[in-house]
Amino acid sequence: MIHRFDDPEALSRAAADLFAQAACAAVAERGRFDVAFSGGHTPQRTYELLARPPWRDRTPWPDVHVFWGDERCVPPEDARSNGRMAHLALLQHVPLNSAHVHPIRCDGDPDAGAARYDKLLRTQLPAAAPVLDLVFLGLGQDGHTASLFPYSPVLAEKARWAAAVYVAEQQMHRVSLTPVIINAARRVVFLVVGREKAQVLKTVLEGPTDARRLPAQLITPRPGRLLWMVDQTAASHLTPSTDKVHAER
Repeated sequence: MIHRFDDPEALSRAAADLFAQAACAAVAERGRFDVAFSGGHTPQRTYELLARPPWRDRTPWPDVHVFWGDERCVPPEDARSNGRMAHLALLQHVPLNSAHVHPIRCDGDPDAGAARYDKLLRTQLPAAAPVLDLVFLGLGQDGHTASLFPYSPVLAEKARWAAAVYVAEQQMHRVSLTPVIINAARRVVFLVVGREKAQVLKTVLEGPTDARRLPAQLITPRPGRLLWMVDQTAASHLTPSTDKVHAER
């Protein structure tokens, strides 16, 4: 399903609403809320809103468990760290149980960090239903999401929940959740803003389908729900029929 918003601020407020509502529903039903945060600039405003009223007061923070969709293999204090961004924007401002915050640590050894995070997910998620309630994702101009980059070997992963990735263009190691665990989530939400994302958003949603070139096309949660939250500039190249097609999925 595609939801369009007039501007990034309206999108960020709606994403904060969705987070608070999903958290309340999950805690009421299962006693906890498991979420995977996205990095990048787009979700930062949503995190800032969640740190203040009314969203701060509407969210059952002691029962929220925070994971990450991906991380750059840099020290935790590095400005490029997704964990650092979320901590500064949100986590340090709300009454979370520190034991419920699960950052990815991979600056020493990416493969070992990925293996640790895979094990952590399998031990920390509820044994009866080891799935994430909500996964926030972004969309890169090359069609990547999380750290699932075009033509990466990890795109074919069928078993692991977390894997190390090397991005040659950036000369950087990363750790990413794999499509295996993302597609098992109860809800996956893409946050996409800006005219520079318009063409890739159109191609990802309207085709042609080539998930090796456009890894975001791999994200098809079943039986979970997929939601695209996009601002009008990002949606400017979509054809009118696209909303109807994705509303039926």
